[in-house]
Amino acid sequence: MHMKGFEEDEEFDRGAPPPFKLADVRAAIPKHCWVKDPWRSMSYVLRDVSVIVLLAVVAARFDNWFAWPVYWVAQGTMFWALFVLGHDCGHGSFSDSQCLNNLVGHVLHSFILVPYHGWRISHRTHHSNHGHVENDESWHPWTEKLYKSLDKLTIMLRFTAPFPLLAYPFYLWWREPGKTRGSHFNPNSELFGPQERHDVVTSTICWLAMVVLLVALCFTVGAVPLLKLYGVPYWVFVTWIDLVTYLHHHGYEEGLPWYRGKEWNYLRGGLTTIDRDYGMFNNIHHDIGTHVVHHLFPQIPHYHLIEATEAVKPILGKYYKEPRRSAGPIPFHLFRSYINSLKHNHFVSDKGDVVYYETDPHLAKTSINPKSLLIEFFYSQKK
Repeated sequence: MHMKGFEEDEEFDRGAPPPFKLADVRAAIPKHCWVKDPWRSMSYVLRDVSVIVLLAVVAARFDNWFAWPVYWVAQGTMFWALFVLGHDCGHGSFSDSQCLNNLVGHVLHSFILVPYHGWRISHRTHHSNHGHVENDESWHPWTEKLYKSLDKLTIMLRFTAPFPLLAYPFYLWWREPGKTRGSHFNPNSELFGPQERHDVVTSTICWLAMVVLLVALCFTVGAVPLLKLYGVPYWVFVTWIDLVTYLHHHGYEEGLPWYRGKEWNYLRGGLTTIDRDYGMFNNIHHDIGTHVVHHLFPQIPHYHLIEATEAVKPILGKYYKEPRRSAGPIPFHLFRSYINSLKHNHFVSDKGDVVYYETDPHLAKTSINPKSLLIEFFYSQKK
């Protein structure tokens, strides 16, 4: 079943070449939006770190099972906010100083067990190839041939909630089906060039240092307190990064095209991303929901993305889709978009240079029921 999205203007083809160029979009952005203020960037680091420390102190002080769930959600969200600031460092939008970017990026990302340079390099590949069926790095679509060759357990883990929301640590170690196996921790991985191996080693050492610190804290303060203070928030952070990165590149309702060959270029690929409204979390996680402009121009600091987005809307026209606004502080509408996408965005055709997600009718009926898929998987193993 081929779906372009039921909310889209039927007369508008999102996969058609746009009538404007990347330079036209760039020219519409005010010059000050490109200015990076390291003091302002560091103020966000100070803000987030202060909140993280305060939350941990308050949770440890009260130490009751009514407060812990609130703490886990709040602290995991702040871990995600730290990731976004480190993400800015990786793009060079944190400051004009590469040394400062790398220092802050290593500190922030190592704290949440992300290998800074390993992630930075593969994320650069993602931005350089966004919207390309084969070459994109993050949540790239599976081709029909690959989809049909995979076992049911792998398919279940990709398309059945909540499993995709726990994927990020495994991706860092093994990438995902359809890509050659490569670890973000291994300097000899195909993810990296020879000139990048020293950087990867540095980040892996920083990551190991954090692991050693956590092990030491486990023996010092105890496994259960560490799990409550750090372990559970870490997995909330993982949920955030998997949810947000997926939603910015998938949209069943929007009917997003994917490209190959001569049909792909940087501009068309960038226009396949989606802006999302996260309600009360927009400011907390540094307006990462303004994703279209970020993907086209990742050098723009996060605190200028909203203004830059407003400036380019007249140029983008229908190629920019206004995000559905959250009806309240919690963006419950995004969970519907997420589940719909998991149910319907399964694979793309093996042929064609402009393709759209297609649906496996059988999986669409079972993708929200992991129990039925597990039963089917184990039954298939007995045959």
